[in-house]
Amino acid sequence: MEVRALCISLNATFLRIEPNRLQFFEYESITFYCQVDSYDDITFKLKGKTPTCGSTATRTRRESCYLKNAYASDSGEYWCEAGGQRSNSINIIVKGRLNGSVVLESPALPVMEGEAVTLRCRNKMNSSLAADFYKYGVHINSSPSGNMKIHRVSKSDEGLYKCSISGGGESAESRLTVRADTQQGFN
Repeated sequence: MEVRALCISLNATFLRIEPNRLQFFEYESITFYCQVDSYDDITFKLKGKTPTCGSTATRTRRESCYLKNAYASDSGEYWCEAGGQRSNSINIIVKGRLNGSVVLESPALPVMEGEAVTLRCRNKMNSSLAADFYKYGVHINSSPSGNMKIHRVSKSDEGLYKCSISGGGESAESRLTVRADTQQGFN
């Protein structure tokens, strides 16, 4: 997955997501925001199909794509385009009844080196069950609360994470991307 720097510069197009995570349960609400530095039409894209929110036809510098009730079929790689510029991509997973009941809540966008990051493992009914966390498939942490905190994230923390809840299954893998602090002046 391609992720560009978070800075907004001339002719830049940038996509962000709220809530800022990559995995969701069906029927949760998700909003994508596209920020551009021009007044070109903004179009939201979903790889291989048209997103259920459609595209916009107004000329503003910021538009949103709102999924009131996300479905498993809404999973995929999202981006936006304006004035010939393509934004960063955000690849989300929406868990339905058929593809599992555990999600890993981790930041969708790159985090700054040195920041505190909390990974949360939850099922649809309870967000505070004991969980095990894995990085590239290797067990790295057990938590009675279902949360794993990285107090000062570094480039070495970057990678693919997943979690599991005993008797409840496991999440899909999501990438945690860490941005070097040398770029901190560009936000």
